[in-house]
Amino acid sequence: MTDHSTPTPDMFADLVAISGDEVVSHSFVRDIPLRDGRVLALVTLDNGRDHTRPNTLGPRTLLEYAATLNALRERARAGEIHGVAITGKPYILAAGADLSRIDAITDPALALLLGRLGHYALGSLAEVGVPSFAFINGLALGGGLEIALHADYRTVSSAAQGIGLPEVFLGLVPGWGGAYLAPQIIGIERALTLVLENPLKQNRVLNGPAAHELGLADTLIPSARFLEDSITWAGEVIAGRLTVRRPHKPGRVERLLKWEAAVNIATKRVRRSLGTAPQAPYAALELLRAAKRSNRAQAFDREDAVLAKLIGGDQFRASLYAFNLVQRRAKKAAGAPDASIAKPVTMVGVLGAGYMARQLALLFLRQLKVPVLITDVDAAKVAAAIAYIRTEISTLLTKGRITADDANRLNGLIHGTDSLTDFALCDWVIEAVFEDLTVKQNLFADLEPHLDPTAVLATNTSSLLVSDIGAKLQHPERLVGFHFFTPVAVMPLVEVVATAVCDEASLATAFVVARKLKKNAVRTADATGFAVNRLLAVLLGESLRAVDGGSTFAQVDQALAPLGLPMPPSTLLDLIGLRVGAHVLDIHYAAFGDRFYTSDTLHRLADHGLLLDKNERGDIVGFNAGAVKIAAQAVAQRGDAGARGRSRGKIRAQLTGTLGSAPDILTSLQDALAREVKTMLEEGVVAAAEDIDLCLVLGAGFPFHLGGITPYLDRVGASERVFGDAFHHPPVRGIV
Repeated sequence: MTDHSTPTPDMFADLVAISGDEVVSHSFVRDIPLRDGRVLALVTLDNGRDHTRPNTLGPRTLLEYAATLNALRERARAGEIHGVAITGKPYILAAGADLSRIDAITDPALALLLGRLGHYALGSLAEVGVPSFAFINGLALGGGLEIALHADYRTVSSAAQGIGLPEVFLGLVPGWGGAYLAPQIIGIERALTLVLENPLKQNRVLNGPAAHELGLADTLIPSARFLEDSITWAGEVIAGRLTVRRPHKPGRVERLLKWEAAVNIATKRVRRSLGTAPQAPYAALELLRAAKRSNRAQAFDREDAVLAKLIGGDQFRASLYAFNLVQRRAKKAAGAPDASIAKPVTMVGVLGAGYMARQLALLFLRQLKVPVLITDVDAAKVAAAIAYIRTEISTLLTKGRITADDANRLNGLIHGTDSLTDFALCDWVIEAVFEDLTVKQNLFADLEPHLDPTAVLATNTSSLLVSDIGAKLQHPERLVGFHFFTPVAVMPLVEVVATAVCDEASLATAFVVARKLKKNAVRTADATGFAVNRLLAVLLGESLRAVDGGSTFAQVDQALAPLGLPMPPSTLLDLIGLRVGAHVLDIHYAAFGDRFYTSDTLHRLADHGLLLDKNERGDIVGFNAGAVKIAAQAVAQRGDAGARGRSRGKIRAQLTGTLGSAPDILTSLQDALAREVKTMLEEGVVAAAEDIDLCLVLGAGFPFHLGGITPYLDRVGASERVFGDAFHHPPVRGIV
C-alpha cells in the first residue's frame, strides 16, 4: 500500500513541470486568539483574482497547501496552536481541480501521480494533530468539497451556493478522498445522492441549507457573520464545551444490512437510465461499495487507481470537451450579431394555443416578465391555454418557487385574444401552430399588416424551411427560425435559423431573447431539419433500414447501445409516434435523396394506427400482430421472392427477435452520421463541428461521455472511412 502521509514534494516534480502558468491559490495563515488563551490557525485559500476566477487546485497550489499544513503540524506539536481551520476568499472555498492542463498528462504514471498528490495534500489536514475545521463560505465543488471532508468538523454559510461532487458528470470519480469519506460522514444512501444522483441530474449542486441537511456540515451559520461565528463555534468545540452529533454517520446496522443493498439499487437505477456505456458512474459505485470494508489507506489507493484509469481514458477527455463547449462556446454563439443592435422586446405574441404554444407562452412570461398575448382560431383553445398557464403559476406559488406578488404580476401579464389587431403592440411574435406550410404562411401574411414595422417574427417550425414560411411576407427579412425542443422548460437549446434575407437586427434580437430565456442558442442555416433533427433523421432512418432489412428493434437497440444514447431508436420512435417518424424520414428523403431512408412499412403501420409490442418492463420488442400482417404484405409487394414463401410465424420471429441480427448496424450508422455531418459543414449549416456537438448534447441529450458526435466519429474511425480525415486535430481521445 502507498503511504499517503509521508510522500515528499520531489515525487510530484513532473506534475509541476507540466502545470504551465497555473493560477496558484495561495494558503495564507493567520492566528486567531480564542477564549482561554487558545489559538486557531486560520488558512485562507486565495488566488488573488475576483469572483470570476474561483480558487482551483493545481499541482503548485496543492504542494503549497500541503507545506502549509505540515508547518502547522510542527506548530501544533510545539503547543503554539490548538486548532486549524480552512476557508476561502469571499464566497468561494475552491472549485476543485485545475483541469486547464489535463491534456498535458500523456503518461498513465502522471495520471496516477495526480491522484496521489491530491490525497497527500488534502489528507495533510488529518495529520495536523489538533482539531481541524473547514468553514465552507461558498462555492465548494469536487476537490473543494473534498478539502472540507478531510476536516474533523465543518460549518457552512446559509448563503453558500454551488456545493457538490460533480466528478461523475465529467467522466471522473471523487478521487481525492470523496468516495471514501462521504459515506463515512453522511451514510451510504446520502453519499449515493451526492456522488451519483445529483451529478447525473444535469449536475445538480447544493446550497448551504441543503448541504447542512444532507449532513455535510455540522452547523449552518448565517452569512452576515459567517467567519466570526464559525471561529466562535470552533473555539467551543476545541475547548470541549460543545459536543457535535452526527445523526447520519453509518452505524453497524447500516454497514451490515443497508450498505450493499443501497449500492445494488443505485446500480440498477443507473443501468436502467444510462445503459452500460458510461464508465464513471459504475466506477464510482464500486468505490462506494468498497468504502464499507476498506480502511483509509486502502480506499485512497483504490481511488488513485480508478482516477488514473479514467483520466487516461476516452470518456473523460470527451466529457471535458463537451463540458467546455457548454460552458464556453454556448455562452458566445458562433455567428451571433452584436447584441447592441438587438431590438427591445416589451410585449410578446404567441400564435397558437396548443401544447407547444402554451409552453412557449409560459416560458416567455416567466423569464421576460413582459405582457404575453396568445391567440388561436379556436377560442376554446385560447381559454384552455390561459387556464393552463394560470394553473402552472399557481403550482409555482404552492411550491415556493415564486412569491405571491410574483404570481399576481404574472397573472396580470397573460392575455388571450381572437383578433390579430391586438398584436399591434407586440415587438416579438412567435408561431407554434400546426406544421403545415400553407397555414403558417397565411397566418403570418394576415398578421403582418397589424404589426409595427420593427417587430420581429419567429417560427418554431421543426421541419419546414423558414424562407418558405416567409414567402408571403412583405418584409421576410424580419423572420427568424427559433426552434425549441420539448419539454420547453427543460431543454436548454434553441436553434436560431438565419435565412438568406434575414437582417442582422432581427437575428441579434433572437440571440438576446434566447439568452434572456436562459437558453443556449446555436446559429444554423435554413436547411431541412436544421442541425438536430437532420442528424436524428439519419439515426432513425438507418435504424428503420436495418429493421426493414430483417433485423429486429431489439437487435438494432442492442447494436447501438455503445453510443449510450438517451433513448434507443425504438423508444424514440414510440415517443414521437409512427406517423411523425414516417413524416420525418419523408421530408429528409425529399430534401436530400438517397442519403436518407424512407420506410414504406412504417407508413403502412402509421396508416393503420398500429402500435409496437412491449415486454413487461416496457421495452419495445417488435410489431404487434396486425403490424406483422402489414409487414408481410409489404415484403411481398416489394417483390422479395425469398420472403414470399415465409410463414407468418417466421415473419413474426424475424420482427420480434428470434432470428439472426443484421451485421454492422453500428458501423453503418457511424458512417452515415459521418457523411452527413461532413456534408452539413461543407454546406455551412453551422459554423463548425463544435456547433454540431453542442446541438446534439443540448438538444438531443447526447451523453457527455461521447463528447458530442464528431469526436466519437473520429475515435471509431468513421471519419477516416468516409472522407479520409478527422473532424478534430488532434483527436479528442485519451492517452494512447
